[in-house]
Amino acid sequence: MRLRAPLAWALTAFAILLPASALAASSESTGPSEGLLLAQVLALIALARLLGEAMLWLKQPAVMGYLLAGILLGPSVLGWVWPDAEHWLFPADPGQKALISGISQFGILMLLLLAGMETDLALVRRVRRAAFTASLSGIALPFAAGFILGLTLPDSLLPDPGRRLVVCLFLGTALSISSVKIVATIVRDMGFLRRDVGQVILASAIVDDTIGWIIVAITLSLASRGTLDWVAVIKGVFGTLAFLGLSFTFGRRIVFRLIQLTNDFARGEAPVIATILVIMATMALITSSIGVSTVLGAFVAGILIGESPILTRQIDDQLRGLTAGLFMPVFFGLSGVSANLTVLAHPQLALLTLVLIAIATVGKATGAFTGAWFGGLRFPQALALAAGMNARGATEIIVASIGLSIGVLSQNLFTMIVAMAFITTIAMPPTLRWALGRLPLEDEERKRLDREELDAQGLLSKWERILVVVDDSPNGKFAARIAGLLAGPRKMPVTILTATGGKTDSAAEVAAGPTGDTAADIVKAASLAATPLDEASAPAPVDVIERQHDVAWEDAVAREAPKGYDLLIVGVFPAAAPNGGFADHVSRLVQGFPGSLGIVTARGRHRRDPADPNLKILVPVTGSEVSRHGAEFALALARAAKSGVTALTVIPPDAGTARQRYGGARGRDAAEVGKEITAVAEAMDQPVTVTRRTDISPEDAILREARRGNHDLILLGVSRRPGDRLSLGELAGAMLESSDRSLLFLSFQGNPKPIARKTEKEADDGRSTATA
Repeated sequence: MRLRAPLAWALTAFAILLPASALAASSESTGPSEGLLLAQVLALIALARLLGEAMLWLKQPAVMGYLLAGILLGPSVLGWVWPDAEHWLFPADPGQKALISGISQFGILMLLLLAGMETDLALVRRVRRAAFTASLSGIALPFAAGFILGLTLPDSLLPDPGRRLVVCLFLGTALSISSVKIVATIVRDMGFLRRDVGQVILASAIVDDTIGWIIVAITLSLASRGTLDWVAVIKGVFGTLAFLGLSFTFGRRIVFRLIQLTNDFARGEAPVIATILVIMATMALITSSIGVSTVLGAFVAGILIGESPILTRQIDDQLRGLTAGLFMPVFFGLSGVSANLTVLAHPQLALLTLVLIAIATVGKATGAFTGAWFGGLRFPQALALAAGMNARGATEIIVASIGLSIGVLSQNLFTMIVAMAFITTIAMPPTLRWALGRLPLEDEERKRLDREELDAQGLLSKWERILVVVDDSPNGKFAARIAGLLAGPRKMPVTILTATGGKTDSAAEVAAGPTGDTAADIVKAASLAATPLDEASAPAPVDVIERQHDVAWEDAVAREAPKGYDLLIVGVFPAAAPNGGFADHVSRLVQGFPGSLGIVTARGRHRRDPADPNLKILVPVTGSEVSRHGAEFALALARAAKSGVTALTVIPPDAGTARQRYGGARGRDAAEVGKEITAVAEAMDQPVTVTRRTDISPEDAILREARRGNHDLILLGVSRRPGDRLSLGELAGAMLESSDRSLLFLSFQGNPKPIARKTEKEADDGRSTATA
């Protein structure tokens, strides 16, 4: 513990003195220097990361440490105690400033990209009334106060008194909007992200950010013209609305398709990251071309990219790592360097800064509280929201930096806004903790939190993409319907795989199933008919990709497998071999897939009509993990299909006497399994009937219960056995042979055998083509 302080000071001195020494050695050089740029970046990153960790230890956002690093390296501290070192590190040469400023400006776009990716539109829809009223009221009051303050500022604080209107707009914006990243971080760290008030706070911050960047974009458009041109303003407003409308309709699908194609076909290093950066830059250029700021394009690009259903956590972490490791320390550090806090020693400027902080705090809290009250929140909830919305942080610093860079804000005004952002952000966590501590957890909210916790621990919430292999038989039609019902509520993209060459050995035996709708049509229709996960979600067809390969199915599946699929659903004829077990072609085509596996056979009414809406499910359950996953899948399928589900526990005859079977260990185990399934069903808002049978084998118990309850689909959670031929256990083999009801076998353990990687030449020879 005693070594920590000296170590911290040593690292700080190293971060300052090393670049300063390097610059002193090259002080005779003139013009922009790459070595100097490297020294600046080194100093900002090293000290920012050090102070960022210190801020986290103090339960403050790390971004405050980044800003503090810039303040220490800039004229506020280093320039005060050691002016020569500060001048060496950050000289006044315009060319040198342009180099580090270029990195900082690109950092703004990256920060807005991440802010957009963190924007949860579904959350805004769920709590839209309270979020919109709190946000609009919380923006209007401080914006008006900031605008009036701008009208009363002395001309000496303005770089150009003739552009006072633009200064007023920037000042109003800086005082009115909250930082969604800071708010989300603090609310998440305090464990209130999923609480009702936490969701309203976060949704209000999202609306704040969205409205704020639209205002900034319009203000920048106005600033670029120098005068109030109503025609240009109206053009900018309608241009912004048109951009937003096209982005959230056609743009959403284009962005998803670009990411999907890159993920599936590009083989270079980090291709999806490159595609995301191209999308961000393109949308930023589009907004620039219509006279609106590039920040709006980057923010909207982030929203669309964040909604892409195949944006994996690994890709998301890589992008955030790049931004957090380089652009955030440089941008916020340079913002701190640009803020000369020594000017606040002037009494008039210090008084104006205090007025600025008071207007920002009181105006935001009063407006947010009033809006939350009228939005239906109770007094303690409205008070907590008012406290939570007072954090400015990153957003205001970005706004102020933009205003400084285009000459709208003076150096003194910029410093005042940075001080306001820093102080309000530091004051927010303790006030929010105090307000949240007064909020009791209501029964209804506790039930919702329990449901969300169970759902987060489930398997289906982690799935993002489904691969379907089907033919034109009833098995294929029914499998396509199962895929649509599963994908619809979760908006998971589905890829349907067919083969044009190297047919399976069953190609000549495909049953003469119903003709008409293709597998893609069935998937889309089932997804539209599925019950959404929440009332705020509107039914929408999932994205379906039909992909053809010129190789056998088993090779096609092996080539598709590395593209990020979580589940393979197989519906081909025949599924069963004449001598028992699964057909050889089924064994071959699933062998190259490492994820979860579902095999569908249509029997009974589903063989006659795979589109029959009746779907009464029977799922045998035990205490095993695969059984619980199977029950979860059955409940999700039943909820999507608006049908019933029965969970069956079987106590075999060898459990002992009847008294032991019902009241002994086996009976207690069955009761506990039933309680567990009931809890999962309640969390998923899906009714379930739990029953158990004894004195007969599991196979006979399942078949008798299926006939007695008139179930038409038996769903079995199973485990894959090692071997060249697909085996899912004795019970699965018996059911495959004797059941007259449709079957769905689900294996959640993946492929027990390693997949042999193809050489680059083999991959080139078998490259596939995709048709949407």
